[in-house]
Amino acid sequence: MTVDGVVTVVDSAAVAAGRFADDHDKLDAQRRADQGLDHESPLEELFEDQLTAADLIVLNKTDLIGADDLTGVRDGIAAHLTRKPVFIEAKQGEVAPEVLLGLGIGTENDIENRKSHHELEHENGEDHEHNHDEFESFVVTLGPVRDPAGFTEGLKSLIVTHDILRLKGFADVAGKPMRMVVQAVGSRIDTHFDRPWAAGEARETRLVVIGLHDIDEAEIRARITELAG
Repeated sequence: MTVDGVVTVVDSAAVAAGRFADDHDKLDAQRRADQGLDHESPLEELFEDQLTAADLIVLNKTDLIGADDLTGVRDGIAAHLTRKPVFIEAKQGEVAPEVLLGLGIGTENDIENRKSHHELEHENGEDHEHNHDEFESFVVTLGPVRDPAGFTEGLKSLIVTHDILRLKGFADVAGKPMRMVVQAVGSRIDTHFDRPWAAGEARETRLVVIGLHDIDEAEIRARITELAG
């Protein structure tokens, strides 16, 4: 068995909106200079580590941003990399399998050029205490949603207020025979009805919330319950 190649998918719209640092060194210097700021940057480091490992980078969700923003995303990513991976563009994650498979790059023979922040810190003798639980998730389960449009708008505000990274699941909309799928990255939310509730299936609203380790779970649970009506 061999590693054929590493494919990294980038949410172009999220990057264009500033969800990740465009100058990690500058941000790190600001953190170190200000004791009131968090000195760890797990999101930016994870983002860079995944790009560093990539042989093929898929710039996804290109339909949500303009041509200039897309060029900025591509140039910004390329500027942080010493290696030169291939870039392709995609909408809604639609990429032909033949593009992704059979790369034949032999990634495992190039590990030395793909080291993560964690590995580089240890090589440089830096004594950092690493917290590997930077992200937390929990599930909110409740009854029917009375006003789906109002519920969606309320979730957008909640996500911004609590800096929720990801929210996904489905909702039981009162009076509807189908369940409503909810997918959110940042404040961008997509909802659609995917299938009818199956016979004997318990109708419920079930959402997975993902955020950083200090996320206010109690407040978020209470607010989502309130939004459902």
